Amino acid sequence: MAPVIMALRREEWADCRVLATAQHREMLDSVLDFFGIDPDRDLDLMQHDQLLADLTSRMIAATDAVFDEERPDLVIAQGDTTTVMTAALCAFYRRIRFAHVEAGLRSGNPRIPFPEEANRAITARLAAVHFAPTDHARMNLLREGVLASNVHVVGNPVVDALLWTKERVEEAVLQPDGRRLVLVTVHRREHFGEPFERIARALRAIADRGDVDLLYPVHPNPNVRSAAQRLLEGHERIELVEPLDYPDMVAAMQAATLIMTDSGGLQEEAPSLDKPVLVMRDETERIEGIAAGTARLVGTDPERIVASATELLDDPSAYQAMAAPANPYGSGDTAERIVEILRGDAAGISG
Repeated sequence: MAPVIMALRREEWADCRVLATAQHREMLDSVLDFFGIDPDRDLDLMQHDQLLADLTSRMIAATDAVFDEERPDLVIAQGDTTTVMTAALCAFYRRIRFAHVEAGLRSGNPRIPFPEEANRAITARLAAVHFAPTDHARMNLLREGVLASNVHVVGNPVVDALLWTKERVEEAVLQPDGRRLVLVTVHRREHFGEPFERIARALRAIADRGDVDLLYPVHPNPNVRSAAQRLLEGHERIELVEPLDYPDMVAAMQAATLIMTDSGGLQEEAPSLDKPVLVMRDETERIEGIAAGTARLVGTDPERIVASATELLDDPSAYQAMAAPANPYGSGDTAERIVEILRGDAAGISG
């Protein structure tokens, strides 16, 4: 949302105030600092190993209190987190218009990703304005009964943020002795337990090649951290590190030859850096990347993961075929397009 916030703050008609729930405190502060964003309200809700029901209940009470004090004309949020779902619900209860950025993503399976798929569906029922990243996302919303006039295809501002950041960071030197870098992220709840163990076996097999280094910024969730340390720590070609600050993550993506992930954001960012992505999930709501050829769905089967990584690392033509396509999620002008639409929306409210 940083590009949208920065664009709104340049507008004379908009009084843009930022609310942070701090659902992920450790991962939030450095991003805010990098983009020069100081939240007007910070709920600081994160607790160690928090349960979803507890987080949701605390977030509803705290967010509703802020909306009661601020009395906004519009609330805008991005994505599929508990923060987004509760903000949409509180806005609905207060009869405040809610705009959803990254609207219309669907896996079709309410349990994958969990709980994000449910968060997205609930938010769609409550939103007044839907900013869809792609035509496919728009069609998902229309099939669910959302009025076409309320859906706008604008791309995803994550691409704006990436390109803005790319111009301000230097590529990290992360390939010692000429070895290529493979960037890894695994954090989704559906991978806790046996699926993570299968992924770990694949990562160790890839590292055993000896000609690549795997860099894995480990999510702070204790279920992820404990498994990563138990299954991957100690391999000389696998480096487990703390979550990277956003500019460092962009630098790592630039330095990487290959990205292996279960993250949604990386699937959208990597094509703008000409990096192939192996999606270690059985399903993805971002099928545009699969269709465009920038990403490949490989699931959690170790043999399939290793075979796909081996092909891309050993076959230049296969690698180039995935590195070349244009990014289907936008070209860097999403924030301006969103603000242009909101400008018209604001004129309608004031009129």
